[in-house]
Amino acid sequence: MTQPLDQVLQAVRTKFTTSTSEGGVVADVRALVEAEVRRLVEQGMLTPAEEPSLISSALSALVGLGPLQVLMDDPEVEEIWINSPSRVFVARHGVAELTNIMMSSDQVRDLVERMLHKSGRRVDLSSPFVDASLPDGSRLHVTIPDITSSHWAVNIRKFSQSVRDLAHLVESGSLTQQAAEYLRMCVLAKQNIIVSGATQAGKTTLLNALLRSARNTERIVTVEETFELNFEARDSVAMQCRQASLEGNGEITLRRLIKEALRMRPDRLVVGEVREAESLDLLIALNSGLPGACSIHANSAQDALVKLCTLPLLAGRNIDASFVQPTVASCIDVVVQCELDRFGQRRVREIVAPTGRIVSGVVEATTIFSMNEGHLVASGEAPWKLDKFALHNLDPRIVVAA
Repeated sequence: MTQPLDQVLQAVRTKFTTSTSEGGVVADVRALVEAEVRRLVEQGMLTPAEEPSLISSALSALVGLGPLQVLMDDPEVEEIWINSPSRVFVARHGVAELTNIMMSSDQVRDLVERMLHKSGRRVDLSSPFVDASLPDGSRLHVTIPDITSSHWAVNIRKFSQSVRDLAHLVESGSLTQQAAEYLRMCVLAKQNIIVSGATQAGKTTLLNALLRSARNTERIVTVEETFELNFEARDSVAMQCRQASLEGNGEITLRRLIKEALRMRPDRLVVGEVREAESLDLLIALNSGLPGACSIHANSAQDALVKLCTLPLLAGRNIDASFVQPTVASCIDVVVQCELDRFGQRRVREIVAPTGRIVSGVVEATTIFSMNEGHLVASGEAPWKLDKFALHNLDPRIVVAA
């Protein structure tokens, strides 16, 4: 199959280049591939049974992701990463596997350039890291030498379409119906929600599901490093950061996007993930009464609150913990901790609600749901802060006591 594939690729590339150089309309690549494959069948160089496979391989090489396309098309593959041209890994259900895919260094570079082409982002010696979104919503991260030892390191975190809302999370066993109803009530009450957890714990998936529970009258503005959030909403605007140009100009940071978002009449502000000083801008926005949500890396819900009290201090020496801690305690209404267990199952591990008080220098929180013998169960406690629920004629005590 290798020789016919090379013939098809060479013929299509020649015709594609010729039609472009002559200024004519470039024919559809698929039509060119199918025509060339039919010619090989007619000449007896290929059997009709081999025709679909050759067309698929040629399209993957020309307009897809080459050897990686079969992994992108596999719904069980959650993430793909390349340590070297001969070491390509995937994750299925949270478990890493080494594939038998072998590529050349030139193939890896060509694939990265193809993936970055539509994103407007670049990777070179002056900018050896890049984050970008692929057309299907998957996230691409690339690091090149001399930051890496000798090979390009490529990560593709695929966008999952299997989980769309809280009902799907209940069906998959990620949380219980009771917890889902409580979270849905929190969204409808316009509470400020933090989704925490480790890498690959399902934070973005849960955040997407929560946003789908919002009223369709809301205007939702999202800001991210690269586009990852994907949810249906009648009125929404999504913004992402921008790298500096080759001259070092034009960079748009997450802090800048949060400030611009406040001028766009949002009913809900969502930050894809807070890592640094942008947490201060988010807290200031939430402190003004604007409902919001974000994700954060943390080992537990309590650790997430501690981290949210620490990150704003990176904004400058004039930021004091005496301002940050009370703001976190009063602004944040619920923290949802996600985890990826050793069996590859993503699930909600605990849900806590800050009381609004600082006790012994720590933001006090009531545990609403926690893991007990492998099951997420209600503690029987209700959140202390009920004013937002009451404003929307909701009573979470009915749910958590069920």
